[in-house]
Amino acid sequence: MSEPQSLPIVVRMQASDNVAIVANEGGLAVGTELPGGLVLVDRVPQGHKVALSAIAAGEPVLRYGVSIGKARQDIPAGAWVHERLLDMPSARALTGLPMATVQAAPAEALSGYTFEGYVNADGSVGTRNLLAITTTVQCVAGVLAVAVKRIEQDLLPHYPNVDGVVGLEHTYGCGVAIDAPGAEIPIRTLRHISLNPNFGGEVMVVSLGCEKLQPDRLLPAGSIPLQPDGLDLVCLQDAAHVGFESMIAHIVERAKHHLERLNARRRQTVPASKLVVGVQCGGSDAFSGVTANPAVGYMADLVVRAGGTIMFSENTEVRDAVEQLTARAANPAVAQDIIDQLGWYDDYLQRGRSDRSANTTPGNKAGGLSNIVEKAMGSIIKSGSSAIASVLPPGEKLAPDQTGLVFAATPASDFICGTLQLAAGMNLHVFTTGRGTPYGLAQCPVIKVATRTELARRWHDLMDFNAGRIADGECTVEEAGWALFRQLLAVASGEQTWAERWKLHNDLVLFNPAPIT
Repeated sequence: MSEPQSLPIVVRMQASDNVAIVANEGGLAVGTELPGGLVLVDRVPQGHKVALSAIAAGEPVLRYGVSIGKARQDIPAGAWVHERLLDMPSARALTGLPMATVQAAPAEALSGYTFEGYVNADGSVGTRNLLAITTTVQCVAGVLAVAVKRIEQDLLPHYPNVDGVVGLEHTYGCGVAIDAPGAEIPIRTLRHISLNPNFGGEVMVVSLGCEKLQPDRLLPAGSIPLQPDGLDLVCLQDAAHVGFESMIAHIVERAKHHLERLNARRRQTVPASKLVVGVQCGGSDAFSGVTANPAVGYMADLVVRAGGTIMFSENTEVRDAVEQLTARAANPAVAQDIIDQLGWYDDYLQRGRSDRSANTTPGNKAGGLSNIVEKAMGSIIKSGSSAIASVLPPGEKLAPDQTGLVFAATPASDFICGTLQLAAGMNLHVFTTGRGTPYGLAQCPVIKVATRTELARRWHDLMDFNAGRIADGECTVEEAGWALFRQLLAVASGEQTWAERWKLHNDLVLFNPAPIT
């Protein structure tokens, strides 16, 4: 790892920018002379912005070549530019947008790249071989947690080719307006998670019995194409269960049939086109759009060139880049789908008397991100440069032919976004962070990408990839993107991430825009 830099380093994203961010660990002191002769009139923390020229009150502050706000007062050259000095612009109206006006230059197809995965009967491929047990309601979560531990202790040693068992626990299922508009989103989300490629087509359900989300509503006839014998259901309220131990014994016994089939599976060499990668950021800082997200964007282009699928998401974190999205759409219909999804989400936020400005966190601001506009400009970079091939509403599952770059329209919440990408069919997750987060998923490997070398050094056994080397001058975005692409193939083939080694797993969080009763 690199030592903290002694020479002052600032990063300017576009020639038109009138601010740059300080790259030095610990920031830069007042009086520091920058390359070119500019002298700091304030101490500027790492990741925060310095005015490269005087900015008069009311003039735009430019980063990424766009206005991230207008100066509330005169800002002298060399001053620290932070959120308290900016008035954030209003969101761009969803009218009069460029519709599929930017055609990405044809990229050379990548061939010959493979990984070792688990091939499913429907043609999808898992990167892990897991037994997943679905629940219809939160009420059964405690019982299932005990059963999962019993399965891990008593059964898994006899099935060495099974990577693990996961309970698909959630907070939904009862006490909800299950027929209200929007209620279909959590239901289809849970249904589609149950069919994730990493579960090999094996579907097992634990239900209470009296809940609103009945098993046949969650998984109606014909919804489990890879399991011809139908729904394997354990209902805790069945009269056959006399006492707690009989419930546990029944769940454990039913698990054996699924474990036997999963254990017969072996990894096979498959093309990189079978990758379905969700990309996301959390605990972002000003370096997210300088190092980690550009590296992920380059990696995303490589996956698309290899015939694979990349999903980028986070509605509020792309909303201010809507012109870029609609312009990059493969055709006007895709551009309209983007507008429709972002418009729906605008309305959803307005019902709660909120808007996209509520997205930024104290940690984002401490890391140098002044507002959601600046955050969005750095967030969108991880989608790469490919044409946006299609749009996926929340909770829906990718169609077999829905490949390339996909905008999966999800909330920006780390947990909800990850849950919805799992439902879409994600078999591998890439997560960038600047402030640091131990985020992980039990259902899918998560590659954690640090934006700064200091974070990668301090969290050496939590971060899987150090994109901070880009800011350190040790590698280019292109080199980091290729390295991350190769790491994708290794993890897809079974190499463990840090979150997997430590068993750091966040809960599934279903997006439920409908009322709670």
